[in-house]
Amino acid sequence: MAGMATHVITGAGSGIGAAVARRLHARGDDLVLHARDAGRAKELAAEFPGARTLVGDLADPDKLSWAFSHQSLPDHVDSLLHIAGVVDLGPVGDLTPKSWRHQLNVNLVAPAELTRHFLPQLRAARGHVVFVNSGAGLNAHADWSAYAASKHGLKALADALRHEEHANGVRVTSVYPGRTASPMQAKVHQQEGKEYDPSQWIDPESVAQTILLSLDLPRDAEINDVTVRPGR
Repeated sequence: MAGMATHVITGAGSGIGAAVARRLHARGDDLVLHARDAGRAKELAAEFPGARTLVGDLADPDKLSWAFSHQSLPDHVDSLLHIAGVVDLGPVGDLTPKSWRHQLNVNLVAPAELTRHFLPQLRAARGHVVFVNSGAGLNAHADWSAYAASKHGLKALADALRHEEHANGVRVTSVYPGRTASPMQAKVHQQEGKEYDPSQWIDPESVAQTILLSLDLPRDAEINDVTVRPGR
């Protein structure tokens, strides 16, 4: 993807999203960073000078359309990068509807709604949609039911979108990272009651490099699915 491309990014505040935003910002691309509220948007704008921000709560996807109607959306989008996510572990017997809805909203429904809003721009640019999924989007384990369900759904969303938009020149990539050193991973270890050692897991920069590889691939090829696992 050529320099000065425009990227809409969710989850740019930490972990994989921050690593991707730093790399794209460093090479001079135009960033539109999603934030859940005005305070977070101000922090992101300070961290990435020149970047634009877009405010809307992914936990309440029904209101995203209203929120966006009061803001200026970019009229050109080369890539939409879905990197934000939430996790709340627990056995099926303990998880409440509130926990299920929260994870499904942030991890699945909101990405679908964001994609709907930006599809016209992506079609016009023959752009790229990247869904940062998870190993849990391929295999579900005990205590991971709600999170894994949201990520299995995200795979279905990506697969369907790829078939629907191929004729329009829109590329769709799903990235399935294993455990990655990030605030989310620290939370997972806390919920599991385990000690967290970030050196044992994937560096977010390594996943970011994989994402940029998919974005920069020449138009004669497309990465549909890529799995990234800890190398240690």
